[in-house]
Amino acid sequence: MLLHSLALPAAERWQDFVTFFKGLTLDDIQGFLDRYSALGPLPGILLPLLESLLPFLPLVVFVVANASAYGMWLGFLLSWIGACAGAFIVFLLARRFGGRYSERIRGRMPKMDRFFSWIETKGFTPIFVLSCFPFSPSALVNIASGMSKLPLHTFLIAIAMGKAVMIITLSFIGHDLRALVDHPWRLVVAGLVLVVLWLAGKKLESRYL
Repeated sequence: MLLHSLALPAAERWQDFVTFFKGLTLDDIQGFLDRYSALGPLPGILLPLLESLLPFLPLVVFVVANASAYGMWLGFLLSWIGACAGAFIVFLLARRFGGRYSERIRGRMPKMDRFFSWIETKGFTPIFVLSCFPFSPSALVNIASGMSKLPLHTFLIAIAMGKAVMIITLSFIGHDLRALVDHPWRLVVAGLVLVVLWLAGKKLESRYL
């Protein structure tokens, strides 16, 4: 399979890569964490960090898998560290390399100009609110923040607090999956929470993007 993928053109290899990771299930991630358990907390940090760099990866699955594998509080901490570190890296890359493209993007994409202005004028609030939702365009938030004139400390505080709210919610849902099966009402509540978060994130996304 690997040799076959290497023989494909670059575009097809990338598509196969994206398709593979989009298809990852909770069992796949838990198997990965078990396989590399000798590395301690490192895999639990790296998975959400990678999601910040490659936003098509399933963050919700990573967070739930961490909570299930490491326990609720340690799983939360590892996911939070990874997600915040990844957001910080994207912010720094955007600030370092994206400034020259900011005006061009604003000129060609009016909706993006509106989003950039929202980030720059409101600062803490939109970053915090969007970071609370697992289905919001977090990569775009990180890039827009880096390309704007937003102070670094404002971004870091907003990201740290928003990610904490989102990850603790998912960790609480995912730390004891058997309890969800044994008590179906918890599964219903968990599903409703995820639906509400998804709808709220989509509403904000449609308003400002």
